[in-house]
Amino acid sequence: MTQTTAADEIEHLMRLHPKGFDLSLDRIRRLLERLDNPQDRLPPVIHIAGTNGKGSATAFCRAMLEAAGLSVHVDTSPHLVHWHERFRLGQRGGRSALVDDATLAEAVRRVARANDGDRITVFEILTAVAFVLFSEHDADAALIEVGLGGRFDSTNVIAAPAACLIMPISMDHQAFLGDRVELIAAEKAGIIKPGVPVVVGFQQEDAARDVVVATADRLGCPVSVYGQDFQAHEEHGRLIYQDEIGLDDLPLPALPGRHQIANAAAAIRALKAAGFHLADRDIETGLQRAEWPGRMQRLSDGPLFEEAIEGAEIWIDGGHNPGAGIAIAETLAELEDRLPRPLLMIAGMINTKDPVGYFAAFADMARHVYTVPVTASDAGIDPVVLAEDAAQAGLSAQPALDVRQALQLMKQDWPDKEVPPRILICGSLYLVGDVLASNGGIR
Repeated sequence: MTQTTAADEIEHLMRLHPKGFDLSLDRIRRLLERLDNPQDRLPPVIHIAGTNGKGSATAFCRAMLEAAGLSVHVDTSPHLVHWHERFRLGQRGGRSALVDDATLAEAVRRVARANDGDRITVFEILTAVAFVLFSEHDADAALIEVGLGGRFDSTNVIAAPAACLIMPISMDHQAFLGDRVELIAAEKAGIIKPGVPVVVGFQQEDAARDVVVATADRLGCPVSVYGQDFQAHEEHGRLIYQDEIGLDDLPLPALPGRHQIANAAAAIRALKAAGFHLADRDIETGLQRAEWPGRMQRLSDGPLFEEAIEGAEIWIDGGHNPGAGIAIAETLAELEDRLPRPLLMIAGMINTKDPVGYFAAFADMARHVYTVPVTASDAGIDPVVLAEDAAQAGLSAQPALDVRQALQLMKQDWPDKEVPPRILICGSLYLVGDVLASNGGIR
């Protein structure tokens, strides 16, 4: 009998269980109890929450720990192309690797049997899968990224993480987390545990920072706040990191964008808070090795690249809220300073986001936006409606059937003598995942 793949197993579960979010810890706790509580047998955990920057911080932490020769498990979501991307297993003396299909499929089957058909979400099952995998494979550290919010996220069953890291908080998922940044911050701060070190990354909103710090203080946690207890800036093409111990002169992060300086600083501080003692050379190597697919990633080859205007740059980013829009726009402004090019956008979004707020960040930058459907989600915004949203934000926009047609429209409309454009494909991780799959996958 042929064994089913991990994708087959997960897709079967998706047909059995309701889609969407159902924020509660009762179901995941019941399931983990049946599995003998694997979340209590993990290596030291850094638990990471926030609206933006979670993935970047995770990538920096992993790269720095691995540069020091440590093995690291990583649980992130969502995936871009394959379910396996959510689960990295630490390898002794080497870089972590995506879980192989047979191991993932077996773990999914085992967790599904333990659940025995009870009401649950697929995300909760996959969280339990991560805990099972991580508890059964030795490693020196585990990086666990919150899926949604914090307080009622299914990852929030870890009783005593080594550290909690709260990355930038802004408006997103208001239907679940609240319609004010203070309410969203309170949900994110729900991962903080009594006495556990807390690191607060850069916060655009003082109100968000104050809520997180107040929660940490109330629970008796040592707290480190970006801009107060540690900070970083660029100087002469270098990253200058400073805390109470001293000042480090480091290379700029491999991940593009000025916002990555603050993200890298938060990752450095989180590792220190969690008790990892890294040499300067390990931090340097990690900053330069960090990679995070689908976030300001440049495509330099592949089928889609070949369909673009000759000489064009193509960048992809799955950020999808106003805070992410600002960070992406700032990164593009830096690129524009170094090498001026007209900016064209291909955007698709889902209906739980704020498209007008997202597009507003690009109002003075983008020459034109082509809006496309997000076929991987039932919640995709109709491209005609999304073009109207872009126009409301002050952008010239038109709908297209898909990314390929948008690239064709660009090509046929682009003046021969003009500098080739910089193309940004953006607005949804679902869209970015489809683009990567169409362009040859994650390599």
